[in-house]
Amino acid sequence: MTINCMIMSETSTPQPASNNNRHKDDQKKSLVFDATVLQHESSIPPQFVWPDHEKPNCSHTPELQVPFVDLGGFLSGDHDASIRASELVGEACRKHGFFLVVNHGVDANLISDAHHYMDCFFEQPLHEKQRAQRKLGEHCGYASSFTGRFSSKLPWKETLSFEYSAQEGSSHIVEEYFQRTLGQDFAHLGKVYQEYCSAMSRLSLGIMELLAMSLGVNRSHFKEFFEENESIMRLNYYPPCQKPDQTLGTGPHCDPTSLTILHQDTVGGLQVFVDNEWRSITPNINAFVVNIGDTFMALSNGRYKSCLHRAVVNSMSPRKSLAFFLCPRKDKVVSPPPELVDSVNPRIYPDFRWPALLEFTQKHYRADMNTLQTFSNWLLQQQQQQKTAVVL
Repeated sequence: MTINCMIMSETSTPQPASNNNRHKDDQKKSLVFDATVLQHESSIPPQFVWPDHEKPNCSHTPELQVPFVDLGGFLSGDHDASIRASELVGEACRKHGFFLVVNHGVDANLISDAHHYMDCFFEQPLHEKQRAQRKLGEHCGYASSFTGRFSSKLPWKETLSFEYSAQEGSSHIVEEYFQRTLGQDFAHLGKVYQEYCSAMSRLSLGIMELLAMSLGVNRSHFKEFFEENESIMRLNYYPPCQKPDQTLGTGPHCDPTSLTILHQDTVGGLQVFVDNEWRSITPNINAFVVNIGDTFMALSNGRYKSCLHRAVVNSMSPRKSLAFFLCPRKDKVVSPPPELVDSVNPRIYPDFRWPALLEFTQKHYRADMNTLQTFSNWLLQQQQQQKTAVVL
C-alpha cells in the first residue's frame, strides 16, 4: 500500500469513546484513489475488491449480438429506411435495450477530439483534477472512484461529469463550466465538449423519433418532450489494474436517466447482462452504443426495459469512454403517452419529475437493476405520508 495513493490511518492505541465517530469519519475522508500510483500496485485496497459472485470472468465473455441501426436513410428523410430503423430499435429494446447506431452524422473529428482532450484532464496530477472535485450529494464534478460516498465495492475509475442544456440562453453552459472550474487554460476543452454535447442532443432527438415510431405513438411525441433537455455529460477514465479479476470499473447497474449514448475507445470493457450471463459489446469507433435508461422505461410504461450493465478493467491499457445521458427538462412530468396505457397495460410507475429520481440515486440509493421500482415505491410512500399528514 502506497501512502500517496491510499492513506488509511491505523494505530494500535485505543481511541477515546468520544473520538470514535470522529476517527471513523477521518478514516473515510482519508481514502484517496490516485490512479497514477494505484495502477502499478500488485495488490489493490480491499475497498475495491468486489464479492466473489460479482467478480468478472476474465477468461471468456461471449459477445452480445447487438443490432446495427443505420441512420443514414432516416437522417435524409427516407421513409422506408426510417421504418426499418425503427423496427430494429424496437426489437433491440424489447430484448435488452442496447443497439449501435452508424452513419449517425456526428463529425468523426469531433469524436476524436473529445477522446483526445480527455487526456489533458485525466493525466494531470490528482491535486489539479481535484479543483473540479464533486461535492457529496451532487452529480457533477470530478470523482476519483466514489471514495467519499461509499466504503465498499468501489469502482476502479475516474470521472468528470458536467451539465448540458439545450434551452435557449444556455448555449455556452459547458464552456462556462470548464472556465469557471478549471480556468482559462481549459477553455478549449470547454468548446470541444460544448460542441460534442450539442451533437449528442441532436442525435438523441432523432433516436427519440425512432423510439416513438417503434412504440406506435406520435413520431414527434418524445422528441418534443426532450427538445429542451437538461442532460449530463460524463468523461470516463478506467486506469489499468494489476488485479482486474478482483474489481470492476463500474458495478452492475441500470442507468436512471432516459437514454445513454456512449462512444468507446478501442479498449473493450462494456458488458451487458442478458439471458443470465454477462456478454461484451465490442468497441467500434464508427458507432455509438445506445441504451435505454430507467426514465424512458417509465415513459414507455414498461414496454421497453433498461438493462443491467457494467464495465470491466484490464492490466495493460487505460480505457476511455464518452457518455451522454439524456435527461428531460427539470420541470417536465415523466408520464407515458395515453397510447401506451390500457386495460391490458395499466400504469406501472407513478408520475414524477427527473430531479426527484436523480436526488434519490445521489442521496438515498446506489443505482442497480431495481432503482426505478424502488424509487416508485419510495415515492408512493412519501405521497401517502403527505396525505396522512394533511388529514391529521
